[in-house]
Amino acid sequence: MERGSSKHAPRVDDQMSQEVSGLVQGPGTGGSRVEEFREAEPAGEDQPGATTAPAGDLRTGTPQGMTSQDVEARSRLGRFITMTALPGDRLALIANARENEAPDDLVAALERLPEGTRYQTISEVWAALGHRNETTRW
Repeated sequence: MERGSSKHAPRVDDQMSQEVSGLVQGPGTGGSRVEEFREAEPAGEDQPGATTAPAGDLRTGTPQGMTSQDVEARSRLGRFITMTALPGDRLALIANARENEAPDDLVAALERLPEGTRYQTISEVWAALGHRNETTRW
């Protein structure tokens, strides 16, 4: 059986693949195979640690009429109300949020919704809770 390499012997091919396996596979859940010198050096004692999010506004593409905090809060609401609850009324939304183990503050906010109204989208629920949605979508 041929290995498909005309430059090296099979033993040399195996050795070369082991040499670069740490670069190809990278760090994983089973432990890092990358050489220690390739890992980032930690910050010094008097230096702040590196973060992926800079200070200030974390979203650059916030829609017109909303802040990044509004977007994050509406997204948080949407994580606990699944699409199976929509369209739905106040009781269906509360039941779905509790089923998805929503935090108490979100359940309390949903309990303030008026009875008898059916909501089609999370944006409608968000607006009914007294918040602003984006003014233009595109």
